[in-house]
Amino acid sequence: MSETMKNYIEEAENALLHTYNRYQIVLEKGDGVYLYDTDGKKYLDFMAGIAVFAFGYNNKAYNDVLKEQIDKLIHTSNYFYNVPAIEAAKKLTKASGMDRVFFTNSGAEAVEGALKAAIKYAYLKDGAHDHEIIAMEHSFHGRTMGALSVTGNPKYRDPFEPLAGIVKFAKFNDFASVEELVNEKTCAIIMETVQGEGGIYPAEAEFLQKVRTLCDKMDILLILDEIQSGMGRTGTMFAWQDYGVKPDIMTSAKALTCGVPGGAFLMTEHVAQNSLCAGDHGTTYGGNPLAAAATSKVFDLYEELDILNNVKEVGPYLAEKLEELAAEFECIESSRGKGLMQGLVFNKPVGDIIARAMDKGLILINAGTNIIRFVPALTITKQNVDEMIAILKECI
Repeated sequence: MSETMKNYIEEAENALLHTYNRYQIVLEKGDGVYLYDTDGKKYLDFMAGIAVFAFGYNNKAYNDVLKEQIDKLIHTSNYFYNVPAIEAAKKLTKASGMDRVFFTNSGAEAVEGALKAAIKYAYLKDGAHDHEIIAMEHSFHGRTMGALSVTGNPKYRDPFEPLAGIVKFAKFNDFASVEELVNEKTCAIIMETVQGEGGIYPAEAEFLQKVRTLCDKMDILLILDEIQSGMGRTGTMFAWQDYGVKPDIMTSAKALTCGVPGGAFLMTEHVAQNSLCAGDHGTTYGGNPLAAAATSKVFDLYEELDILNNVKEVGPYLAEKLEELAAEFECIESSRGKGLMQGLVFNKPVGDIIARAMDKGLILINAGTNIIRFVPALTITKQNVDEMIAILKECI
């Protein structure tokens, strides 16, 4: 590490609030699936900004749209319409099959809005203030107080109790545990279609379908969090589209804007007509022209780059190579995932392996202490997978 990079890191630690144990690298630029630090070292990136940069770094068409929009209009507020937000909303509702969209600044904010919509829906039915929400153990929905209230990991929750609302936690992929918690006060069930931070656990089809049926029977809203698993990462635009179900409310972010801060929550027309109304919810920056232009261009690039078909081709190849690793090394217990959202489960903490990989020019991320998570750009090739596997084998 050069003195220049050391100085950057020291300056950061003196000025920034220490809420991240950052890797000791200062990144400067990116191109395709590679990142470069301020010393010029090259890294193969299998993290993609935590499942954000779907088509890699420095895509000229994406960059040009943002530059053009900056010269036109960056922000006005939601007291006015703007063309990029209208175009982005049309493309997002078409891709998802949902009816109404509210643009936010982040995934956590999208979850906040989704929870408010569900609570308002229940309140309009009976005027009560004691409605309950069922979330899943080991889930992760964000770090704001509302999103944290439905995050099923005590490590994140405990220091900030009491949290918002009445929330009960069921076991993911265990329908009986959901049934045990449901009562006449339940207004929503929220889950990630594929748990990310909790260990790369895809929902089982039978489980998700039974929850959907239960929600229909009792007029409970099903909220599916697609912040990490959505936008093509599992092979369909949104992971739930592969399960034969449809949520009442869904959340999106990360690859929705591919680097510009942004997110959204969407709902069916029925929920929209019976929940939030003027004055119930708002945002200063959400859906501003710059972020909306990014979202609109993202959908164009998904078609132009044939993203979904690439995921369907390279995702199984990545899964196959990870299965081979699991068979080769005793310290690996299993591999699991869906599409280009994969996890390798070790019988020990993986921090040292990730650190060695970083030294050798490979960026990886964990999901919990003993799982390496693979969420690369969706433009990744089989050759990139082979390059990654070769480095990872050395590190293991």
